[in-house]
Amino acid sequence: MKSILLCSDGSAFADGIYRYGAWFARQFQAQAKVLFVTDIRSQKVVSTGNFSGSLGLGASEQLLSELVNLEHERAKLNNQRSRLVLQNAGQLLKEEGLSDVELINQTGFLVDCFHDFEADADLVVLGKRGEAAEFASGHLGANIDRIVRSSSKPCLVTPKTFAPIERLLVAYDGSPTGKRVLTFLVDSAPGFKDVEIHLLTVTKSDAEAVRSQALDKAQQQLQQAGLTLTTSQLSGDPEKVIAQYIEQHHISLLLMGAYGHRRIRHLVIGSTTVQLLRSAHIPVLLLR
Repeated sequence: MKSILLCSDGSAFADGIYRYGAWFARQFQAQAKVLFVTDIRSQKVVSTGNFSGSLGLGASEQLLSELVNLEHERAKLNNQRSRLVLQNAGQLLKEEGLSDVELINQTGFLVDCFHDFEADADLVVLGKRGEAAEFASGHLGANIDRIVRSSSKPCLVTPKTFAPIERLLVAYDGSPTGKRVLTFLVDSAPGFKDVEIHLLTVTKSDAEAVRSQALDKAQQQLQQAGLTLTTSQLSGDPEKVIAQYIEQHHISLLLMGAYGHRRIRHLVIGSTTVQLLRSAHIPVLLLR
């Protein structure tokens, strides 16, 4: 892992993005890049349409002039805000011990812009929610599903508050995405050498034997990479079982596939994944 892309909007969740991003950057000796996208809609000056018929020519010209001035002021404020957000990000990451930080300001929409920068990144970090975090707090941010669904890179979805990463839970279901999770962990083994690793498979009674064999193979693969882990196979609803395991074992990072066996043509990320993202108070690292 050489480069980490932190997508920030300067919201209350930005602190978590920076601190978790800094943890991964330190563990893997990677460069951190902070991307702040100024909404293109805030940069567009109001259209000078013809309102003379309803307002009168003089009133129309005065109103349009005031609107244009207002939009110019708004654009200036947004430019100032972008500089402040990136300045704050750089300062916080410096305090976290990072010296190699690149600050990027782009105008447009995050879901469109970030693809231009993720190509050089090995990990994408984004907050669980964004600027509307104080509203509809039980929901995920508008960009989460679209970025995770379209990104070719691992995505770390972070909560508002940082906590040291001491215990990692790998939710493994034997699916193709689950196998890519194992490959990622094997390749990233040096960065997790000081982290307690838990490998969990959740089964239904009719699939226990098949999943047990898959779990044994997964355990062997991770052990061959030099990782020491605790392995468990539990029965029940995956969302509830995983959530309970996180709470009971004080898990600080969840690693799982964005899709399971029931993946539907990349339209949405898996239902279990969505529910865990909503309910979990820890960062979730997703692979697709």
